[in-house]
Order: sequence, then C-alpha cells, then structure tokens
Amino acid sequence: MTDPTPEAVAATLRAAGCVFAEEEAALLLAAAPGGAALDRLVARRVSGEPLEQVLGWAELAGVRVHVTPGVFVPRRRSALLVREGATAARAVSARGRGAVVADLCCGTGAVGAALLATAGDAVGELHAADVDPAAVACARANLPHAQVHEGDLWDAFPAGLAGRLDVVVANAPYVPTDEIATMPPEARLHEARVALDGGADGLDLHRRIAEGAPAWLAPGGVLVLETSRRQADRTRAALDAAGLATRVVTDDDVAGTAVVGRRD
Repeated sequence: MTDPTPEAVAATLRAAGCVFAEEEAALLLAAAPGGAALDRLVARRVSGEPLEQVLGWAELAGVRVHVTPGVFVPRRRSALLVREGATAARAVSARGRGAVVADLCCGTGAVGAALLATAGDAVGELHAADVDPAAVACARANLPHAQVHEGDLWDAFPAGLAGRLDVVVANAPYVPTDEIATMPPEARLHEARVALDGGADGLDLHRRIAEGAPAWLAPGGVLVLETSRRQADRTRAALDAAGLATRVVTDDDVAGTAVVGRRD
C-alpha cells in the first residue's frame, strides 16, 4: 500500500521520472487521500499515463474539463485559441447578435468550454466536432449546451452551418509523422494517434482546414488555427492560398502560436 504522505508519494513519482513530483503528489492525494484508490492512481501515473487522464480532469484558461483515458489532453498553449476566439466572438456580439462558434478537432472540448466561459453571452451558438468517437463522448460531457458532432473535419458539421460560422477555433494535429516516435511516452502511448499525426510535414490537416474554410466561414468570419512557431509560415501560406486575410499571433506566457485567417 502506498504511504499516504506527500513526501512518500512524491518520492515514488520522482523515482518514476516525474519532474513535478511534489505538485503531482498533492493532486493525487487530493483525489484519493489513501488506501486502494491512491494505490491505483499512483500506479497509473508511475506506468506513464498522463496525470490529467489519471485525475480525470484538466484545466485550460481557468476552466476544468473532464478527461477520459486515450483522449488528447488539453495543452496550456491552447489558451491562445481561447483568447483569440473570444475576442472575435465579442466583435460579432458588438454588432448586435451572438456569434456562431465552432471548436474543430475539439478533443475533450476544452477550447470550446473555455471560450464559452470567457466570452459568455457573446457566443450565441456553439458547435464542436472530432473524428474520434471517444473524444466526441468526452466533449459531449464537457459541452452540455453545445452541439457536438462526430466526423472528419468540416464534414462533421451539418450542411446548414455552411457560410454561417463567425468563429472557428481549431487545434488540429500538427506533429510530423516521423516525429511522433520522439514524443514523450505520455503522449505517444496514451493519446489517440489520430489526435497527434499531422502527416509527413505535420500540416496535412491544416491544408484541408484552410481549403474548406471559405465555404464554412460567414463573411468576416475568423479561423484561429493552432500551429508551432517553426511551422507558422507554412500554416499561414495554406490560409493565404485559400484567400483568407492572415496574421500570426503568439503568446510567450503559454508558449502558444496560431494563425488567424479572416474571410473578407
């Protein structure tokens, strides 16, 4: 049985390679103060399962969401999507109506949930979509007031949304296929491959999203697409090629990078 003291739990986690052992120990003890329940949580974490999946929750931009095993864990850097999406939604609301918002490649639905919490009444209608059935089930639990769709990128949305989306936030996979093997085991062994693999150069899905964006965005609609700093120029080129007016945004506090494209 695991010694239920913070020092003992932290020592066990540290021996397993957990860098933030003390912080993780505190969270695990809060979830299960002792006994068999704590044993199970510590064993899962020691085996390499992401802390968020072990705890059953993650936090993004101050909003806690449910996380199930195997589903992509929200990253802190996606707070940049929340900020840019909320700003765009408020701009629509200032014109007298609630924005129609979509969280594309939604995973747990964390970005959509945080955007809704941040923008409030500026969001008139929220949709989310993912190709992974496990992610869709998780997102439906986290977004009870949204419509969550299962399907491949834009094809997931009902046809009636075409040309109506004021704001689309998207954290589509952008890891090059050959680089997945170099990712931490937490990700490559415990998150769905479909949530990580962006193709040979990492940007296959970015190009597909860009190509479909003009048909789905409302006039003046905004797409906020997460990327990496080294890929930002190529992500931007894909949105440029689709006829969107683009800019690159970064947030050093969360190590986030995104390309914002507007349908003029």
